[in-house]
Amino acid sequence: MPTQLLINALQSFGVRLDAPRAGAPSRRGGAGPSDHKALTIDGHTVMVPVHTAGAFASPYVAGRPEADGTVEIRRDGVAVGRARLPGQPRFYALQTFDGIPYSQIAVLHGRDVLATTVLQTCIRYQSRKNSCQFCAIGQSLAAGRTIAHKSPEQLAEVARMAVLLDGVRHMVMTTGTPNVTDRGAAVLCDSAFAVKAAVDLPIQAQCEPPDDDAWFQRMKAAGIDALGMHLEVIAPDLRRRLMPGKAAVPVARYLDAFRAAVAVFGRGQVSTYLLAGLGDSRESILGLAETLIGLGVYPFVVPFVPISGTPLEDHPAPDPQFMHALLAPLGAMLKAAGLRSADIKAGCGKCGACSALSAYEV
Repeated sequence: MPTQLLINALQSFGVRLDAPRAGAPSRRGGAGPSDHKALTIDGHTVMVPVHTAGAFASPYVAGRPEADGTVEIRRDGVAVGRARLPGQPRFYALQTFDGIPYSQIAVLHGRDVLATTVLQTCIRYQSRKNSCQFCAIGQSLAAGRTIAHKSPEQLAEVARMAVLLDGVRHMVMTTGTPNVTDRGAAVLCDSAFAVKAAVDLPIQAQCEPPDDDAWFQRMKAAGIDALGMHLEVIAPDLRRRLMPGKAAVPVARYLDAFRAAVAVFGRGQVSTYLLAGLGDSRESILGLAETLIGLGVYPFVVPFVPISGTPLEDHPAPDPQFMHALLAPLGAMLKAAGLRSADIKAGCGKCGACSALSAYEV
């Protein structure tokens, strides 16, 4: 099966594991790609659902690791590809000077990305009536797998050791939204400044658009190299239903913020998540992507994956053919515009593990 189609299928259906404990540990709940495990397929490290309801019934199975460290991927017993399971990060064995396990401060995403949610709390999440219905930011905190606020000193310590021990190449800092003014930009500035003082590591920060565009200059000055402001859903009615609190920031404000941010960070260094499969049509996603590309923003389109314990845990993932019909023209648009994931300095678009999009750019 071609690599692009295999990645789409695995991210839509998930995979059952013959050896669940092989490779790096999978992630349950929390922010970021949750209920997933990393697989490297034809050079592309991707996050594949393994703990969702869909994955438990998936026709795809990853066999036990063989002598060369790879696993066979089978569909209904027929081999369709091979993958490699990235190993356990060495920095996970350490703890901070104040006794917190490193894995509660930051985790490895994909193959070489250090990721952290600086604030594990969010004003949107205080009530499920206002929260994003697909978000699980509070789950890992409730389960004791993380702490509510990672200090700049803790982040700097873990980042330095992740680079030294595991060859981490860039870092993603996201945050729950703490207020309706800077929307997390201030805490991201403090965190990035400390990390950059400790280690030369490209950083992407992620937050909602702050109320004042001056924050973009402050973030850049603090050492942030790339910025993510995630729209996720496009249609106004879907935004109000699926992310009622976040929908208070309209798409028009995002577009204005993108223009201002690109002027600071540069073309291709500002990105946004768009979740495919929640109701936005192929045409509306591609239409907005064309607008974003014209602004110099990288539209990172990913298949929606339902997370256990959220209001949308039973929502179906998008069909692999839908993803192919969406990502193939988007990849061509990106290539024509010269916006390549490989040229992003840091962040989710550069990592690419949550989507097959980068495989369509070539």
